[in-house]
Amino acid sequence: MHALLVRVRESFWFLPALLGVVAIVVAQLLVTLDREVLDGQVPAVPFLDALSAGGGRSILTTIGTAMLTVAGTSFSITISVLATTSSTYGPRLVRNFTADRANQLVLAAFTSTFLYAMVVLRTVHTDVDDGDAFVPVVAIHVAVLLAVLDVGVLVFFIHHIASSTQITSLQRQVQTDLRAAVDEAYRDGDDERRTIQPVTVPEDGWYAVRAASDGYVQSVEWRTLTAWAVRNDRLVDVVATPGRYVIQGDVVVRVRVRAGGDQADRSRDDDSTPAIDAATSRTLRAAVVLGTARTPVQDVEFALQQLVEIAVRGLASGSNDPYTAVSALDMATPVLVPLWRDRSAVTALLGPDGTPRVLQHWPSPEDLVAGLFATVGHYGAGQPLVERAADRLAERLEHQAPEHRRGIAAGTRPRPDDPDGEPPG
Repeated sequence: MHALLVRVRESFWFLPALLGVVAIVVAQLLVTLDREVLDGQVPAVPFLDALSAGGGRSILTTIGTAMLTVAGTSFSITISVLATTSSTYGPRLVRNFTADRANQLVLAAFTSTFLYAMVVLRTVHTDVDDGDAFVPVVAIHVAVLLAVLDVGVLVFFIHHIASSTQITSLQRQVQTDLRAAVDEAYRDGDDERRTIQPVTVPEDGWYAVRAASDGYVQSVEWRTLTAWAVRNDRLVDVVATPGRYVIQGDVVVRVRVRAGGDQADRSRDDDSTPAIDAATSRTLRAAVVLGTARTPVQDVEFALQQLVEIAVRGLASGSNDPYTAVSALDMATPVLVPLWRDRSAVTALLGPDGTPRVLQHWPSPEDLVAGLFATVGHYGAGQPLVERAADRLAERLEHQAPEHRRGIAAGTRPRPDDPDGEPPG
C-alpha cells in the first residue's frame, strides 16, 4: 500500500482525476440547488445577476474552450521542460517534475474547470429546446469564479515553471530527498525503535525468501516486517536493500526460525533450512517493493548520486559549467557534515522489548563520502573551482569528524596529480 501511494503521489493523473470527479459532483449539486431549491429565482446576492439561456451557454462554452486550450498549453510547456531537464541535468531528475505537487495541481485546476463547465452546460435549456426553460444561475456564476481563479493559477504556473528549472531549485529538491533518506538510514544513537550497534547473528538456520520478478528495490515496508517479526517472534534479515537490482530467484529476505519451532517450521527446503508456508513467503516478499527505476525515497546512495550527476553533467565538455559542480558539492555539505559528525548506519529495528527484529544493511558514511569524492574528483580533475570546493568539503568533514573517522575524509579526497581520480591507497 505504501508503494502504491508513493507511485500515485508521483503520477500526473491522480490529482486531475480526483479534482475532475469533485468538479462533476459539485456541478451536479449546484445545478440541483438551482433547480430544486431556488427554482430559477436569482437570490439577492451581490454580483449574481440573471442570465438568459443563450448568455449562459456562451459563458460556459467560452470557459470550457479556454480551459482546455490552456491545459493543453501548460502540458506542452511541462513536456518541453522535462525534455530540456532530462538532456541537460540527467534523465533521473525527471521524477522531480512529475512528482511536483504544484505542476499536478495546475493541470488538475484547468481540467476540472473544463469538466465543471461541460456538466453545467448540458443542463441549460430554453423553451425551444424542450418547453421548459432552465438557466442554473448559481452554477454559471461559480464557473465564472473558477475561471477567474484559473487566471491566477496560470500566472502561478508560469512563475513556478520558470523558477523550478533553475539549477539551484533542482539541487534544493535533490537535497531535500537526500536529507530524508539520510534521516531514514542513519542515527546518532539508539532509541526505542532502532539500534546502530552491531548485531551478531548465527550463520545457519535461515529460510530464504526469493524474488518473484526482476527490478530495483525501490522501498521496503519496514513497519510491516517489524510487526510480523514481533508477532511471530522471528528475526528478519533484509538482504536486498533499497537501490539493489535483483532478478527472479535472488534472495530478498531471510527469516531466522526459532530453535524448537513447530512442525511446520521444521520442514525443509532445498538448502535444508527451516521452511515457512507459502502465504508467509508472499507476505514477506510483498514487503520488498520492486520497480523499473531507482527512487530516492529510501535509497540514500541514489539520492546522493543525483547531486553527483548534476555536478558531473556540469563538467561535461558540452556544458563546461564548473559552477554547477561547485553548487552541487555545497548542497551536499549540510547533509554530509552532520552525518559524518555523529551518525552511524542503523543496523536493526527493535521490537517493544528491545530485541532486534529486522536487520538492515545501509551503506556506511565512509562509503558515501568515498564515492562522492571518487566521482567528482575523476570528472573534476583540472578544474580549480571544483577541486577547491571538494577540498572545502573534505576540510569541513575532517573538522567535524569524531575520533574513529579522523583522517578518512582527507584520505578519500583524490589529489590533482592522481590521473585516475581514485582515492589513494
